[in-house]
Amino acid sequence: MLKIPFTNLTVSPISLGTGGVGSSVGPDLSRELLDLYAESGGNLIDTAHSYGDWVPGERSVSEKTIGRWMKDRGNRHEIVISTKGCDPIIGGEPRPTRFTKAELLSDLDDSLKFLRTDYIDFYWIHKDEPDRSFGEILDTLSEERKKGKIRYYGCSNWSVERMRAADEYCSGRGINPFAGDQVFWNAGVLADRPFHSDTTGFVDAERYAYHRETGTVIFAYQAQAFGYFNRLFNGTLDKMNEGFKSFYAEEEMLRRFERMKKIMERTGLTVTQVVLGYLTGQAVPTIPIVGCQNKEQLRDSMTALSVALNAEQIKFIEG
Repeated sequence: MLKIPFTNLTVSPISLGTGGVGSSVGPDLSRELLDLYAESGGNLIDTAHSYGDWVPGERSVSEKTIGRWMKDRGNRHEIVISTKGCDPIIGGEPRPTRFTKAELLSDLDDSLKFLRTDYIDFYWIHKDEPDRSFGEILDTLSEERKKGKIRYYGCSNWSVERMRAADEYCSGRGINPFAGDQVFWNAGVLADRPFHSDTTGFVDAERYAYHRETGTVIFAYQAQAFGYFNRLFNGTLDKMNEGFKSFYAEEEMLRRFERMKKIMERTGLTVTQVVLGYLTGQAVPTIPIVGCQNKEQLRDSMTALSVALNAEQIKFIEG
């Protein structure tokens, strides 16, 4: 288990991502995956107010599915819930802004209701709006923490410049700063920004240095590069979504994979264990988020719970 710095949260080293829970993953299988994750030693579930909204029909279906599961299992006290609000894309349609106190409180109260809980363990501002002041957002998060609705809070897809400015604001106000950063990161080499979007944060040298300096945690989403390395290993890369594949520098990905295979040969680790161990072994506290579509994928991911590559292995992979 891992104690998240600057919090009293003790969590499993791998988080279960639930973007497809209740939507692309049906309700019965979703419950089975949640059961399997908990039975395998996992306790950190990551979701968002907007997860599942890209599918026509019921909104916030991921949170609702998790809430029903926790109620049925009576295990809320055993689960650490990470969820996000203020996503400008709601119901598949962009909104001019959702970076306001009113929208934050609306999303937070909805999440509490849907998750059938009185508090959120780790609450994230899902997207930044860099042209808007963040003071109201940070003050509101602090107020809701004092009320007990939020235990800790962080940001997702913010720039390092904005995170530093937020830290300074919180210090000046005497309120808690962000306790973490949820961002795109995996063992791959990017050819273009994730999702070809300027609003998607990813780990580069600047962000890495920021976390070395502050000691705050990274929650790494897309931790397995959409299965890129597993597909290379299984010979199914040609079946990978072309859009997702286009994020990555193909030649360097192949070279990196060859180095991964050498580590696998020397250690007996699987490709999944190397991919996730690359993150859990970093010099900055890092929790990979795994999104699994079936029980086989989840079982495979959970074999990496106790795996962390050392600094030499990580440097070797990076070449």
